[in-house]
Amino acid sequence: MFFERIPFLDTEILNLGACSFASPLRFTHGGRFVSDGARILKSLDPSEILCATGQGKVPVSFEAAGPRERIFFDPARMRAAIVTCGGLCPGLNDIIRSLVIELYHRYGVGDILGIRYGLQGFIREAGHAPLVLTPAVVERILDMGGTILGSSRGPQNFDHICDELERSGIQILFMVGGDGTLTAAHLLSETVRKRGMDLAVVGIPKTIDNDIAITERSFGFDTAVEEATRAVRSAHTEAVGYPMGVGLIRLMGRHSGFIAATAALAQQEANFVLIPEVPFDLDGEGGLLWSLERRLAERGHAVIVVAEGAGQNFFGEKDGVKDASGNMILKDIGLFLKDAIESCFRAKGKAIAMKYIDPGYMIRSLPANAGDSVFCSFLARHAVHAAMAGKTDMLVGYINGSFVHLPLALCAGKRRHVDPGGSLWQAVLETTGQGSLRVF
Repeated sequence: MFFERIPFLDTEILNLGACSFASPLRFTHGGRFVSDGARILKSLDPSEILCATGQGKVPVSFEAAGPRERIFFDPARMRAAIVTCGGLCPGLNDIIRSLVIELYHRYGVGDILGIRYGLQGFIREAGHAPLVLTPAVVERILDMGGTILGSSRGPQNFDHICDELERSGIQILFMVGGDGTLTAAHLLSETVRKRGMDLAVVGIPKTIDNDIAITERSFGFDTAVEEATRAVRSAHTEAVGYPMGVGLIRLMGRHSGFIAATAALAQQEANFVLIPEVPFDLDGEGGLLWSLERRLAERGHAVIVVAEGAGQNFFGEKDGVKDASGNMILKDIGLFLKDAIESCFRAKGKAIAMKYIDPGYMIRSLPANAGDSVFCSFLARHAVHAAMAGKTDMLVGYINGSFVHLPLALCAGKRRHVDPGGSLWQAVLETTGQGSLRVF
């Protein structure tokens, strides 16, 4: 039945306790506070809402983000810390700066630490002394790529982290990262609760791939698409500049093809888009090589955009090798396709001009564009509001145009994917005209 596809989600946000302090924002915020009872619907589909209410259920909704009138922590007697983990991403410094400015100027928190080199910074043997963060320290970091705190990959002992949190007197920890970081934040929150510590752990979603579950957007994606679009434009220019020119661009997207699909729509010069969610065949009538040959015969040039996680089935058995963050190390689909295309046309005695572009690390190290910078400022401010109100084991998400509080348990270890039947992928198919690229 229809209502069976409306899942139950535990959207309750954990609180450290009663909020005993009046928010200092009452002097500057004009009384525009948000109550814990304010909710944002997960789905705006009227049929789902009617179905849920018709079954006597409450439609799934999330706690709205925003400043609370009363807060849990005394700003004058507390210490906050910020840690950035995982791969580099445009916007990390924007998040750091906005967190510091909101804590310091809006709430009056004068004791803020930056944990250096990810979770390694909590391990004393690693020797990474924390950075004292003030508005003066973060004043000019918006135009810098990367993160002034540094980063690292890989797990650390949660008991050791908690020991250091207690020794340092940290009461709020902002963890900025992707799936691995958010999973670690959730597990750390559980360890903190078992110890009975009054410490708020608040996550801020960071991933270029835009694939964190539930939330519709993570910072870094907008900048990544903008730069990826330049790569598509360059590949097209190179392809049309030579007879039988082929531009091949490998973009980020381990499990989800949002960057590849969105960049292709932004530039509309890609003829083939390959993403992890949609299988394709290489050989045979209807496959990629056959379709590429037809395209070159008709138009004399072609542009192919491939997400890094696409076509992993062509490499046979997985060897199970993982990186320090626990991610499976992918085979290089870009170089594989380059060799396969060149070999195919060479065997047929046809000369092509192959131009291969991989802008991955160039994109990761960029400063945020204007859109991402604004988004980062919203994420950071809402994270501070939530943490000061004693909310924990949560992240700030973005649903239906609104910022919300999401339990980390809903997002950790899960991913969002491009829906092959959804409007984004259908728009890609219409724009490229590539067909299914399957042999039947």
